[in-house]
Amino acid sequence: MRIIRFEDESGTIQLGEPVGEKTARVIAGDLFGAFETTEEVRDVRRLLAPLVPPNIIAIGLNYRRHAEEGGSQVPKHPVVFAKLTSSLANPGDPIFLPIDAPDEVDYEAELAVVIGKLARHISTEEALDYVLGYTCANDVSARDCQQRRDVQWMRAKSFDTFCPLGPSLIVDPELDPNSLPIRSKLNGKTMQESNTEDMCFSVPTLISYLSQHFTLLPGTIILTGTPEGVGFAQHPPVYLREGDAITVEIDGIGTLTNPVRREEMFER
Repeated sequence: MRIIRFEDESGTIQLGEPVGEKTARVIAGDLFGAFETTEEVRDVRRLLAPLVPPNIIAIGLNYRRHAEEGGSQVPKHPVVFAKLTSSLANPGDPIFLPIDAPDEVDYEAELAVVIGKLARHISTEEALDYVLGYTCANDVSARDCQQRRDVQWMRAKSFDTFCPLGPSLIVDPELDPNSLPIRSKLNGKTMQESNTEDMCFSVPTLISYLSQHFTLLPGTIILTGTPEGVGFAQHPPVYLREGDAITVEIDGIGTLTNPVRREEMFER
C-alpha cells in the first residue's frame, strides 16, 4: 500500500492512497492504529512529507563501500546520531544552503524506516514486526561543519530543510528492506548507485540495536545510512549549488526530488 500526506484543495491536511497523479482516496483513522481507505477522492494541491516524526535517528558509515571511500574502517557497532525534527522538508520543497555554511552542503540518499508501534528491548527476529513502512530520505549534510568546524554532527545534519522525506510511505510487510537498489542523481547525473544489501548492519539489526538504548516511539524515523558516491568523496568534491536538483531513488519505494536554493536572511 502506498500512502501520501497532502494538502487538499481546501488546504486541509489529509492522508490518502494515490489514484492519479493529482488525486487520492482519503484514508480515515489513525496511521499508527486502525485506518482504512475510503471512497472519498480529493485533489492533491501540495504533497507533504509522509509524516511528522517525534524523532529522527540516523546511522553513519552503514554501507561498506561508503566507509571505504571516506577512508574509514567498517564500524564494529552502528554509528548513531540524531537530526532535529525541524530539519524535515517536503518533496519538491527547496533545500536551503544555510547562511552560515553554504559551501560544502552534500547529498546522501537513504532508505528511511518508519516505526509503527512502541519498541523497547526487541530482538532482531521480531524487529520488522515493529515497522509501519518505508520511504526515501536525503540526509543533507554540511561537511565543513561535520568534518572541521564542530566536534559532533548535529548542527551539520540538522539545518532547516536538511531532511527531505517522501514522497510516499510504502506499507508492505513482505518487502525486504535489505535488497533494494538505491541511487542519487544530481541534475540528472547518477552520483550514487548501490543496493541496501551493502549495509554493514541490516534494518532488523539496527531496529533491535536502537531499541536496546532508546524507546522507539510510533512514527520514529530511522535513516539507515548512505552508499558510496557522496559529494565530498568525488575528485574534485561535488557540493550542492543554487539551482541544482537532487533526486533520491529507491526501487519499489519511490523518487524524491528537491531543488536547491541559497538561504537569504529573513526569507522564511
